Amino acid sequence: MRVLLVEDDYVLGEALRDHVAAAGHAVDWFKNLADSIAATQTVNYGLVLLDLRLPDGEGLTLLKTLRSAHDSTPVIILTAHDQVSDRIEGLNAGADDYLVKPFNLGELTARMLAVSRRYEGRSVSVVTLLDIEINQAVRSIDVHGKPVSLSAREWAVLDKLIERPGALVSKTQLSETLYEFGAEIESNTVEVYISRLRKKIGHGRIETVRGIGYTIR
Repeated sequence: MRVLLVEDDYVLGEALRDHVAAAGHAVDWFKNLADSIAATQTVNYGLVLLDLRLPDGEGLTLLKTLRSAHDSTPVIILTAHDQVSDRIEGLNAGADDYLVKPFNLGELTARMLAVSRRYEGRSVSVVTLLDIEINQAVRSIDVHGKPVSLSAREWAVLDKLIERPGALVSKTQLSETLYEFGAEIESNTVEVYISRLRKKIGHGRIETVRGIGYTIR
């Protein structure tokens, strides 16, 4: 999915960006409030990782801006301020979860997945599509009972397709899950990863709706 990271600490921000990107997500990293708000007005993000203390304002301003526009994009607050009042204010403003720095990157990954599941209306991380079993929590997939290995970007495409199995996903939506701002995008990138997935999970699993996008059975 496409993730917005709002964090002004360079060392932490770099570590978070690399960790989230290694899981196959496209990450847009901004270090101030103004650029972050502008980004949300041009990109449909799957999740926001939000620091509260920014050089030009409070992170909660971004959260309140989203919610006032009826944007329900999941938001996880990241802050060094372990104050109950801060947590209450963030949750009341519409945050979906809260992590106090320093935190374990593995825990962040688990919380991102849990929040995404709730947003998609799923209670578990295992998705079963006939004879395919996909465990998003541990990044494993079995086809006909046999394990299949996927690359990080193949996982990114598959995650987007199974958000709502059977629903149409446009090529643009898939591209947004793969690339962050400033990345050079090849015109056939989506087709390449769809082709690779078909070879691994079965050619008939992913259908092409010509000129529009793709859907997974």
